[in-house]
Amino acid sequence: MQSPYFTQHHEDFRKRVRDFLEAEIAPHAAEWEEENGLPRSAWRLLGREGCLGLFHPRRAGGAEEDIFTSLVFLEELGRLGFGGVRAAVSVHAYMATHYLARSGGAELQSEYLAPAVRGERVAALAITEPNAGSDLSRLATAADQDGDHFVVNGEKTMVSNGMVADFHVVAVRTAPSGPRPCGTTGLSLLLVDARLPGVSTAPVQTLGWRAAGTTTVTYDRVRVPGNRLIGKINSGFYQLMRGLQLERLVAATLALGGMDACMDDLRGFLTQREVSSGPLARMQVLAHRIADLATELAAARQLVHHTAWLFQEGEIPTTECSMAKLYTTELACRLAEASLQLQGAHGYLASSAASRFYRDARAATIAAGPSEVMRDLIGRAVLR
Repeated sequence: MQSPYFTQHHEDFRKRVRDFLEAEIAPHAAEWEEENGLPRSAWRLLGREGCLGLFHPRRAGGAEEDIFTSLVFLEELGRLGFGGVRAAVSVHAYMATHYLARSGGAELQSEYLAPAVRGERVAALAITEPNAGSDLSRLATAADQDGDHFVVNGEKTMVSNGMVADFHVVAVRTAPSGPRPCGTTGLSLLLVDARLPGVSTAPVQTLGWRAAGTTTVTYDRVRVPGNRLIGKINSGFYQLMRGLQLERLVAATLALGGMDACMDDLRGFLTQREVSSGPLARMQVLAHRIADLATELAAARQLVHHTAWLFQEGEIPTTECSMAKLYTTELACRLAEASLQLQGAHGYLASSAASRFYRDARAATIAAGPSEVMRDLIGRAVLR
């Protein structure tokens, strides 16, 4: 689709990154799904290809490309059709390391961010807890100051890349909380090296996104040097609120790519599967259903690209990010469900692409804020 947002530079990059992903990543994605994580060799390949620091500033080791270069990469990453792979890579490149690139000091950027951009170190983002998800005011993992160190105690769940990560960007409570968490004013972001004593991980079995290597991480009296603080102390809530907007745009863009792959798979089935009257694609009832889904997908793409343009213009489009994330991820579920249904028994096989799209699509409506929270944010903005 022609677009006013993309130049020849973007299209040249699209071809290059698509060729790279098809040659180096796609052939192994199913294996990584079975192994619940990407191997070190994959991270180094992505780093050497320049895919892990596209949006980071040059001073932090990144390429400092515009937001639409990242959209190209994320769409193509989504087109692989493996939600776990896209979750692992996007958490590393656009979520965990985003906070280091934006607010990390020179020492942290040199020791952790630069190797992460090269694919030599893997990053994880640890926010969600057993009793706290989208409600950041209930986060309870504590980082108490002890001289020139923080002592971290708590548990994080649903941590993508947790099994292979070299470091975690952790949301912690640095203000005294008393018997209950004290809201959003006492939160900070802390870089915790995964090799420190007291850090332990346990794998979590998920319905989809299996290559993301989801884990629970426990911090038991972990002593973290004070210079691992990211940004100012007690400013974590504001950093997260800003970072979450980028995270939601990323989620929406990945969903676009995933829907492209799902639509390609469904179109291939309908044009090749024969019934007594010919290919299934000739049946009007099915053609009309595909027409509706294709129209919605085209509309979703324009919403995502417009939201990215607002980012490019220097805005933090909170409402548009929520809209884009809500619409694309829920549409991905409808498309995946339609694909599985229209492919019948073939789609229901655990080994089919249709069943994988179905499993993976659901996770995106939950991560980075569930659909219910997105509707709440949008409703407040409209009715303010």
